[in-house]
Amino acid sequence: MQLFYASPSPYSSKVRMAAAYAGVAIETVPTKTDDEPPALLAANPLGKIPVLMLDDGKAVFDSRVITQYLNRLSKNALFPRNPEKRTEAEGLEALADGICDCALAHVYERRGRPEDKISQPWLDRQWSKISRALDMLNANPPKLPKKITAGHIALRAALGYLALRFAGKWEKGRSRLVRWAARFDAKFPELKACLPA
Repeated sequence: MQLFYASPSPYSSKVRMAAAYAGVAIETVPTKTDDEPPALLAANPLGKIPVLMLDDGKAVFDSRVITQYLNRLSKNALFPRNPEKRTEAEGLEALADGICDCALAHVYERRGRPEDKISQPWLDRQWSKISRALDMLNANPPKLPKKITAGHIALRAALGYLALRFAGKWEKGRSRLVRWAARFDAKFPELKACLPA
């Protein structure tokens, strides 16, 4: 299987970590979405990454669909069978992805508009969403058991993206979350190479 991905993308990072953790072999294909490569557009008309290309030529996207696919392929390596615990893992993944959505909206606003057209209220609104989510997680960081879930992996990818794009801004007053990321890296050093870069 092949994965169209970009190394800074937190969603790509999540999928790469999930595949590595679940023991699913994938070939990674660096992809620049701005170039609109024909292979990407044929696989996903939205032109977004990550996209997992299956051996039979079918495409699986977006990242949450891919983590569910990898979970089935690996016989539940990424989500618990217990319905309550599974919902908890899916909720953590959704929260982490939501943080990334807001962070990317922030980045694209600055990157895609002329300076005089940038909307500071829009940036502030996106950052307030990120802050609320991070504060909630910092107040009660998820436990890091021996067997983690796609939710834990998504959160680590999200924090990796914030460290890449907002270093020094997201960590203030959130030492428990910073320590959580460090503990994650210490427990799962094989996943660190997949963090956004």
